Amino acid sequence: MSLFPPTTYPRIVVKIGSALLVDANGQVHRAWLEAIAADIAARHRAGQQVAVVSSGAIALGARRLGLPKGGRASLEDAQAAAATGQIALSQVWAEVLGAQGLTAAQILVTLDDLEHRRRYLNAAATLDRLLGLGVVPVLNENDSVATEEIRFGDNDRLAARVAQAAGAQGVVLLSDVDGLYDRNPRLPGARHIAQVERIDAEIEAMADAGSGSGMGSGGMVSKIQAARIATGAGVALAIASGRVAHPLSAEARHTLFVAQKASTARKAWLRGGLTAKGTIHIDAGAARALQGGASLLAAGATRIEGRFERGDLIIVVDPDGKPLARGLAEYGHDDAMQIVGKRSDEAAEVLGYAPRAALVHRNHMALL
Repeated sequence: MSLFPPTTYPRIVVKIGSALLVDANGQVHRAWLEAIAADIAARHRAGQQVAVVSSGAIALGARRLGLPKGGRASLEDAQAAAATGQIALSQVWAEVLGAQGLTAAQILVTLDDLEHRRRYLNAAATLDRLLGLGVVPVLNENDSVATEEIRFGDNDRLAARVAQAAGAQGVVLLSDVDGLYDRNPRLPGARHIAQVERIDAEIEAMADAGSGSGMGSGGMVSKIQAARIATGAGVALAIASGRVAHPLSAEARHTLFVAQKASTARKAWLRGGLTAKGTIHIDAGAARALQGGASLLAAGATRIEGRFERGDLIIVVDPDGKPLARGLAEYGHDDAMQIVGKRSDEAAEVLGYAPRAALVHRNHMALL
């Protein structure tokens, strides 16, 4: 149990990719899954609470329905395959965990469930209660109803968001690769990266967008994005190979992304968001002020994009076009457009009412 031991990581999330769980013919790797269940049971006995984010529903359903391209030829095929395969997936998890004396619970979520603050808090409460009862929650994206606009698109980022909601200390992404390399691991001379202290442009450049199996929806790019969400919320993340019988107990090579200093729960939720209704571009002076802990004033804004209402999540972009912060808009799009670049006294005259203190208040904003 060298990877995230129970003594220092009382609660973890384990994500399992489609290529590990389902073979090319759409059959479950039953023996491998039983070994994972045994690993989870061992950690449970040692006092660690484990939630699972499991892919595989689309791959399982595609075989049962005889759909081409693994059920990913169209959104409609993927939704039908997910609806069919999710039953089989939840059943097999209930069986293998039940054989270890553990109870499984199924939770299906969409991106919107974890981006909407109230639903996020409801999901967090459910996860906390289940884990406290000794249950193993098995989560998956609700692909049968999710559209392109409200999809995570991969379970790597879902696992990071679930870890944040569950108050976990660690995330394990089990995949067909054993971590991050400085280039595509298939290329000669590729060097394995054992630990990442900080995700910067150099680390992001190492990611390869391809999914090795062709069965899953995520590649290394999605794993780096997941690591950014997790570590920004104070959660460590490891990318490890599942190509061994007992990946949660084996001494195997992996890449560890070190957790950053934890933010408040609300700030971590804001920072980890994946959607936004609009964008506010700002000047260099405002960018410096935000980095110093200030709110975003209308005078520092240069341009508004998107359609949003007060309270919607928006992105703040610096003069170089780089996302600087995420926060909740204090104004709707129409009013915000009218006061861009204006001082408070000018804003009052334009709006016809006393303006709010900021376009985005520092209490409702998280720097990226």
